Amino acid sequence: MFKRLLLLGLVSGALAGLAALIYQKVYFKANEADFSAIVTPAKIFIGGILINLLASVVYGLLIKWAPKTGDILFNLLFVILTFAAIVVPIGYILPLDYEQPELFPGLTVPMLFFPALAWFTFKPVFIKK
Repeated sequence: MFKRLLLLGLVSGALAGLAALIYQKVYFKANEADFSAIVTPAKIFIGGILINLLASVVYGLLIKWAPKTGDILFNLLFVILTFAAIVVPIGYILPLDYEQPELFPGLTVPMLFFPALAWFTFKPVFIKK
């Protein structure tokens, strides 16, 4: 089970990172707002993998400690933390030399949801009840 959870975290994290990179390119084409010095492709990709690997470990621990309620507790925790993370890009102070700093949350806030969406999407493929 632990190997499948780690594989779930790795695959869903990589796909979340890939989706975020594609979104960054589309956002740049639409708005011509370049924040690639702050939100680098490496940070985006590695961040998605690390978040989903951590999510898989937490899921495994919750299922082990609370077999009946672990699934719903994890889902609730993951969703709450994802929504709580919105305050980070909204409160982030950009250097003064950036044009259109008001577009920064529009780039980063949707990216916060990609790891959770990918994890919840691929969980049934890797974890069978």
